Amino acid sequence: MFDYIVIGGGSAGCVLAARLTEDPAVSVCLVEAGPADKSVLIHCPAGLAVLAQTTQANWAFQTVPQPGLNGRRGYQPRGKVLGGSSSINAMCYVRGPREDYDRWAAEGNAGWGFDDLLPYFRKSEHNERGADAWHGTGGPLNVMDLRSPNRFGPVFVDAAAQAGYPRNTDFNGPTPEGVGLYQVTQKNGERGSVAKAYLTPNLGRSNLTVMTGAHTTRVLMEGERAVGVEVRVDGAVQQLKARREVLLSAGALQSPQLLMLSGIGPGAQLQKHGIAVVHDAPGVGANLHDHVDVVQVVDTPGLSELFGLSLPGAVNALRGIFEWRRARSGMLTTNFAEAGGFIKSHPDEALPDLQLHFVIGKLIDHGRKPSFGHGYSCHVCLLRPKSRGALTLASSDPFTAPLIDPNFLGERDDLVKMVRGFKLMRAILGQPALAGYRGRELPASAVAQTDAQIEEFIRGHADTIYHPVGTCRMGTGERDVVDAQLRVRGVQGLRVVDASIMPSIVGGNTNAPVIAIAEKAADLIKASG
Repeated sequence: MFDYIVIGGGSAGCVLAARLTEDPAVSVCLVEAGPADKSVLIHCPAGLAVLAQTTQANWAFQTVPQPGLNGRRGYQPRGKVLGGSSSINAMCYVRGPREDYDRWAAEGNAGWGFDDLLPYFRKSEHNERGADAWHGTGGPLNVMDLRSPNRFGPVFVDAAAQAGYPRNTDFNGPTPEGVGLYQVTQKNGERGSVAKAYLTPNLGRSNLTVMTGAHTTRVLMEGERAVGVEVRVDGAVQQLKARREVLLSAGALQSPQLLMLSGIGPGAQLQKHGIAVVHDAPGVGANLHDHVDVVQVVDTPGLSELFGLSLPGAVNALRGIFEWRRARSGMLTTNFAEAGGFIKSHPDEALPDLQLHFVIGKLIDHGRKPSFGHGYSCHVCLLRPKSRGALTLASSDPFTAPLIDPNFLGERDDLVKMVRGFKLMRAILGQPALAGYRGRELPASAVAQTDAQIEEFIRGHADTIYHPVGTCRMGTGERDVVDAQLRVRGVQGLRVVDASIMPSIVGGNTNAPVIAIAEKAADLIKASG
């Protein structure tokens, strides 16, 4: 028996567990399906290149076939480990612009505008540059400039400046627009996951219980009140009871799945799978959307200071391993996506609607397809897609992955903007600062020159950049799942706290916003007693 049970030890769950147990009179159980975050591949930043390809800390989901992607299945890596996706991501610290949060508030979600959330961004943060109106110091999450940056990040920034884009030294300042180097969630040359920032320092608290390897199968309901959870550990079923509340922080793909497995969701769908309907909530699993993204890859023979598969590259990597083990510095402190920016697909856009990530290696199919030699890559993603999909059950079996349908490029406007974005990205990579290195665009994209050919390249190669949101949408409408207190509508004692509550995706990476959402949620929960 605990006061609160938190399902999911990811970016939101670790924050909730840490903040709620600040009160010694409150007991919390954090339940995580994956293992503890002990792997060196998690703590060494460059280990993310391996984590994206394996299942040791990764759910490694797939989408259903996507008509907009020529029927291909997309890849959906999600962290299955303490720290969740913050333990396997590329560590970019990005909040997104004020206007996206103010839109949430304008749609009826009181208390969720940017000015409401900025104190939580600052509270969570220890920015090594120091505190100002935008940034905090003294918070659990260490944010810093890369310790040993690759020299090609600034070269990309120079190229983008040559293409006419303003330089931006702080994407989390007054505006994200422009190009520059990303700050990262690292500390002393190691990944700074949310588990390491919030959870690890507090594991000694007597009022905090952390269960790993514990797969939650459903929320236990008494009538329309959540009273606990059922978990499976080493094949044995256990029931955990909550005196006050159950807090779902399993992410945009698994929080709605757990609601549906517990009888909360679209009634007809639940009945189809033989699940008794506790509360008919048609919005559960709806509104799934994500940043669709495509990558241009450039081959640069002989430039072994960029990451790549070659004999010199192997020698460099070996040196990098010794340096990282000795001093926590060197090439293995990279997050790969070292530089990037926020640009507009058209001058008439009110806000930047495209994000760039410049990668200091050749990235093909999420790094799952090896490419020999050295080179660099650039992503372009669409920040505010119009396409909406859904998350539905494949089965009543909690160990069966849900059906994930982000409906990528389902709206024509999304594809039009992606074509513009690809052309703008190609123009940046063609500027003198980079062109002087005589790189060659890989044939798969190089042959795409007309708009129609670029469209076809995008349909054949685009995928997620790992930011699914919206499946337990916050709002006041009939199809909204949680209210502005993040309480699940129609039931008691149950909240959702993660990216699934976002009414619409923010114009940037989603890890920092999820941390701020959880910081605010912790205060809401404390205030409600």
